[in-house]
Amino acid sequence: MSSREQAVAAAQGLVDSGAFVEILRGRIAIPTESQEPDRHADLHRYLTDQITPALADMGFDSRILPNPEPGGGPFLIGTRIEDPALPTVLTYGHGDVVRGIPEQWREGLDPWTVAVEGDRWYGRGTADNKGQHALVLAALNEVLKVRGRLGFNVKVLIETSEEIGSTGLDQLLETEAQALAADVLIASDGPRLVVERPDVKLGNRGSVTFDMHLTLREGSRHSGHWGGVLEDPAIILAQALSCITSPRGEILIEDWLPRDIPPRIRAAIRDIRVDPSDPSLIMPEDWGQPGLTTPEKMYGWTSFIVLAMLSGRPENPVNGVQPAARARCQIRHTVDADAQKFMPALRRHLDAHGFDMVEVEELPGNRFPPWRTDPDDPWVEEVLASLTRTRGERPILMPNSSGGLPSEIFARHLGCPVIWIPHSYGGCRQHGPDEHMLAPIVREGLGLMAGLFWDIGERGTK
Repeated sequence: MSSREQAVAAAQGLVDSGAFVEILRGRIAIPTESQEPDRHADLHRYLTDQITPALADMGFDSRILPNPEPGGGPFLIGTRIEDPALPTVLTYGHGDVVRGIPEQWREGLDPWTVAVEGDRWYGRGTADNKGQHALVLAALNEVLKVRGRLGFNVKVLIETSEEIGSTGLDQLLETEAQALAADVLIASDGPRLVVERPDVKLGNRGSVTFDMHLTLREGSRHSGHWGGVLEDPAIILAQALSCITSPRGEILIEDWLPRDIPPRIRAAIRDIRVDPSDPSLIMPEDWGQPGLTTPEKMYGWTSFIVLAMLSGRPENPVNGVQPAARARCQIRHTVDADAQKFMPALRRHLDAHGFDMVEVEELPGNRFPPWRTDPDDPWVEEVLASLTRTRGERPILMPNSSGGLPSEIFARHLGCPVIWIPHSYGGCRQHGPDEHMLAPIVREGLGLMAGLFWDIGERGTK
C-alpha cells in the first residue's frame, strides 16, 4: 500500500472505527443557534472548546475575532505555515446552525445528540455544516499523520453567523485579507447533486429578493356593496405578476436574462442529471425557458419565483374588498446576467403594462451575489484529477450551485479560485427536523479529501 493509499484508508477508517462519530458528538452537543440572540456564548464556546483544540493538535495557530457587526457571532482564523514558498490552501466552514426545533424531531431523536440509525447520523448541524468542516479537518489530520507534514500551507476560517446571512463576513475578509491570502479556497458545504457520485461546484447563483405591493385605501369595504365597483388590489397585483412571465413561466423581461449560456458552461451542464428523488416533484419540460434542458434552467439560467402572496386574511376572510395586496418575489441568476439592471427593468416593464400603481421594494440585505470560478483554472483540473484518482470515476463538474454560497465574497477579497466539494445529499433535511449525514458519503468524502490533500502536498514534499 502506497503512502497515499495509507492516508486515504486511515481517513476512511475514522468512520469504520466510530472515531468520526465521536468528533461529531462533541460538536453537535453545543447548541449554536445563531438565530437566537442568547446563544452567543455557545457560538464562542464552539470555537474555543472544539475547533481551537483540534487545530492546535495539528500545529495551527488560532485566534478568535469578534464580529465587526453588532449581533454577529465570532470568527476563528487558524494558520499552519510550513514554508511561505509553498502553495496555501484556505478552507472554510460555519459552526452556527438554524434553530433546533426539538419538538418537531421524530420520537427518539434530539437535535443536540448524535443518534446513529444504520447509515444515518442524526443531529442539528451534521450536514450543515459542522459535519462537513469536521470532515475536511479530519482528512487533513490523517494526511499529516501519515506524511509527517502536509507539503503546503493551510488557513482555516470558521464563522458563526452564516445562518443569519454571514453577518460581518464581508467586513472581516476586507480587514483580514492579508491574513487569509491563499492560492485557492477548497471547502465543503451544501448537498451533492446525486447520492452516488461526488461533484465539484465552482460557485453559486445569486439572488435578489423584493416585494411588489399596492395600497388603494384604508380598510376593507363590503363585498356585496362594493365588489365590482372598487378596484381590487389582489386582482391588480396578480395581473402585474402575470405580465412578468408567460403562462408557462418564461421570463418576459429581457434584462433579467443572460444573453446565452457560455459554451464551456453548457458543456459542463450536459453531465448534470437532476433527480428530485421525490415523485411529487414533477418538472414539466414546458415550464420555464423554452429550448433549455432542466439542468440548464437550474444551473445556467435566471429563475423568477413568487415566494408568498397576501391580501386580506386567508385564514379568516371577511366579505370585503381588500385595501392592499403584497407579494414577495425572488430572482435567482448566474454571473451571466447583470443584477444591477433587474429592478430598473422591472419598473419599466410594469409601467409599460399599465401597472405604475404597483410599488417595487427591494429588501435590504437580501441581495446575494453570484460567482463562478473559471472552469479552465488549473486548480479546477487538479481537484478533478485527484478526486478521479481516488474514486476511479470523474466527479460531476457543476459550474455553480443553484442555491447560495459566499463564493463571491471570498473571490472578491482574496482573488483566488473558489471550489466547493460537498459531502451531504439532497435528502439530508438540513434546516428541518431530523437533519442527518449519510455514513457512506462521509466515508467516501474523508477518502476523497485525504487523497486531494495528499496530492496537493506532493509538490512540497519532493
